[in-house]
Amino acid sequence: MNDHVRDLASVRDATERLLTAAAKLDNVSVAEQSRLPGWSRGHVLAHLARNADALVNVLAGRPMYVSGEARDAEIERDAPRPLNVQLTDVRESAVRFQEAGAAPADWSRTVELRNGVTDSASRVPFRRWVEVELHHVDLGTGYELEDLPEEFTQREIDFLADRFRGHPDVPAFVIEGDDGRLVSSGRREGEPITVTGRQADLLGWLAGRRDGSALTTDGGPLPALPPL
Repeated sequence: MNDHVRDLASVRDATERLLTAAAKLDNVSVAEQSRLPGWSRGHVLAHLARNADALVNVLAGRPMYVSGEARDAEIERDAPRPLNVQLTDVRESAVRFQEAGAAPADWSRTVELRNGVTDSASRVPFRRWVEVELHHVDLGTGYELEDLPEEFTQREIDFLADRFRGHPDVPAFVIEGDDGRLVSSGRREGEPITVTGRQADLLGWLAGRRDGSALTTDGGPLPALPPL
């Protein structure tokens, strides 16, 4: 089962780490390119703030975003702001998310996210944790996939493997990490390709943050994964 209370605490800790790192930037560096193509660091911070508010909407039973176009427009609008405004927005939106998470609720209920995706309310805090941790890496301030908490890395590998499981365009594959666990994904038919590597490299490949060149395969080439 998902422990939303524990995940909310993990989100809070991850947010503090990100804010501490981002506070070392300045108005020039926050406008520089992040590790995400086409996005500055300001885009990343703006997205994090708006995502927190969007997940508050999800927990309240409202649409996550008015539309995909409105989501993109809000990020573009907020990206050029000075660093101090960005940091305040990330912090205050994070508080709103924590307050929504602390409210009495049926955490077993099903909620709707973007593009018709549904999930248990209890997994929303973990989804926010994913946003904070991976986008902290995307800022390019020295926080790497290798620095992610071990529990987070293992859970995110499982989460992404589940996301690709049964996907008709992804060959069957089995992930074998340096922890010795085996996780299957991709199409349900066919002899699976075994993908082996360090946890950080596996996560980077599954999350589209690394090209998979550090991984080894047995039974076929490294599967090409669709964008998340």
